[in-house]
Amino acid sequence: MSAVNITNVTVLDNPASFLTPLQFEISYECVTPLNDDLEWKLIYVGSAEDETYDQQLESVLVGPVNVGNYRFLLQVDPPDPSKIREEDIIGVTVLLLTCSYLGQEFVRVGYYVNNDYEDEQLREEPPSKVQIDKVQRNILSDKPRVTKFPINFHPEKSGNVEPIPSEDHHAEKYGDREQPFDPPPTCPPEEPEA
Repeated sequence: MSAVNITNVTVLDNPASFLTPLQFEISYECVTPLNDDLEWKLIYVGSAEDETYDQQLESVLVGPVNVGNYRFLLQVDPPDPSKIREEDIIGVTVLLLTCSYLGQEFVRVGYYVNNDYEDEQLREEPPSKVQIDKVQRNILSDKPRVTKFPINFHPEKSGNVEPIPSEDHHAEKYGDREQPFDPPPTCPPEEPEA
């Protein structure tokens, strides 16, 4: 069982201009006290084929964390369009929200993002050079893909035992890059058999 569970992520100000800051309201619960910080990261996937175009938009440390429910607003600057290949700006990509403890990632929430011109004329006849100030970003917030990784939240009590990954993950591809995913958090948990 995870010591930290994301209970809700709300994408604010969506859809919005590509150049608008991204805002996520993140709610989570901690079921056992943690002595160190949780590290939350937001990553923009700049290319489905080449991870060198990924941009880490933010990394924040929260903690130490006691038992209880928490909520915070993560607001970050948009990705730098000059670090994205021109042909990858328009179209579908991915945002990844991750959380780690002691350098071990234990949850990843992936969102598809559709970037396109808001103006129909520009969509039908795109300019030869992307006009980034006219591009709209739409995060498909109702269909997040969640992956949970088993980690050791208390290595001081149990030694450095490597966790065994659960087998209920399935894979979904972002272009040529494969990422494991669980069903979205809106699915009810399975009841244990009596």
